[in-house]
Amino acid sequence: MSRVRERLAPRDPMHPVAWARTELRGWARRHRWFLVVFGLGALLRLVTALGYRPALWFPDSYTYVVTAIRPRPDLVRPAGYSMFLRLLEAFHSFALVVTVQHVLGLLVGVMLYVTVLRRGGPRWAAALACVPVLLDAYQIELEHLLVSDTLFTFLVVGAVCLAMRRTLTPLSAAALGLVLAAATLTRTVGLPLIAVFALLLLAYGVRRAGARPGRAVARLTVPFLVAALLPVAGYAGWFYATYQRVGLVGSNGVFLYARTMAFADCSVMKPPPDLAVLCDPRPPASRPASQEYIWNSESPLVRLPGITFTKETDTLAGRFASLAIRSQPLDYLRGMLTELGRSFTLGRPVYPDPATYGYYEFPATVPPSPGRHPALVGREFAQRYERGPITVDVVEPFAGLMRAYQDVVRLPGTALLVILLVPPAAWAVRARRRHRVRPNGAHSDWGAEWGAEWGVAWATAWALLLVPAATAQFDYRYVLPAVPLACLAAALSVRASRTGHDRLS
Repeated sequence: MSRVRERLAPRDPMHPVAWARTELRGWARRHRWFLVVFGLGALLRLVTALGYRPALWFPDSYTYVVTAIRPRPDLVRPAGYSMFLRLLEAFHSFALVVTVQHVLGLLVGVMLYVTVLRRGGPRWAAALACVPVLLDAYQIELEHLLVSDTLFTFLVVGAVCLAMRRTLTPLSAAALGLVLAAATLTRTVGLPLIAVFALLLLAYGVRRAGARPGRAVARLTVPFLVAALLPVAGYAGWFYATYQRVGLVGSNGVFLYARTMAFADCSVMKPPPDLAVLCDPRPPASRPASQEYIWNSESPLVRLPGITFTKETDTLAGRFASLAIRSQPLDYLRGMLTELGRSFTLGRPVYPDPATYGYYEFPATVPPSPGRHPALVGREFAQRYERGPITVDVVEPFAGLMRAYQDVVRLPGTALLVILLVPPAAWAVRARRRHRVRPNGAHSDWGAEWGAEWGVAWATAWALLLVPAATAQFDYRYVLPAVPLACLAAALSVRASRTGHDRLS
């Protein structure tokens, strides 16, 4: 490791120019493939910024801006991304916001590359792991949208890379907790990750505990849980003070209700009268996508008095969803697997509807403004943020270049599935080889040697794919944060040669 640090930094930190003259060329040659990928990624993001000015909008964008200008918890989305927008409000530029998001996307690639090399992986695997996040057209388009996913991806990948340090300390465990708390307050799908990482820290502490497992485990898990849960609890307190409701958002029951409407059969459920008003008499095969039960005015839930996310409505929807799952557990599991399977299709079928699907494509013309009332109100706040009009300018030929690029360069869902299968397949091959070498069943710490290498990234990637499928529905933008973690796990499953001690040099 000392050799790594010496080669990464100037020999004399007071004379970086001298170091650049003597060693920069050799360093660039050794990392040339990553630098090529990184440079192409930066160029594509520059073309995007020139082609679509100042930024691209999603229906959720307006709500985020409202919360940034008028800070208060939102009933549907946590305020983490809104606070990110507020940090940049002084510049009054959505162009700057998406530029920062593009920089975060590039930094995700850097974190992947450095982590693979620090864990002993080969340079070619490290560079290859960065290709999807740096060059995928849909990833770049997502970074240009005013939505929380890029910030969330940066935080989650940062947490995984931090957790994969060779030696974890109480300070690094606390830092890991803070990063995951920030991710949770950016997107609530981060909340289950706190439990996942707590279990991983527990296993790490037990494996290294020696004679005093309790103390070794506590010195990592306690600072982690305190750092992770205190900010979340503080936000929950703010939410309760605002709405007199417990939680981070007030829409969990509504979204789970929408999820269960893909299969819920009231003739099987036999709901009481107060829940029966939420039934849909149509057979499941004739019903619309789950999100229509949240936003469509014809939804049984939306037709109830008051706004959709009142405490009473959300509680009612949650009770209906709970009854549906208890009454039809196999149908719920089948529906969850169906939604998960959409992540791994070879093509890119339109889903959940053409309007939502269209937001993930680089547009040829200026997109129309959303018709929902919150978006109409949000436009006024967005103009205050920008201090000017927020019309999107589609500038050719740059926009056309990105549209043509998006038609060709993307990661198919089937390729993502193959990437996710690489680590366990590599582990199985190595385990079989070891069994042949040690037929008498000699001890082999496969968990420390393999699971610790790629298990954190692999488990996190699957969690990011499974939670939306179980609690809401599939959405293409929900898949993208899992991609860099899947690539990281696959790259780490490729063992470097035993002589490769200077991978970062």
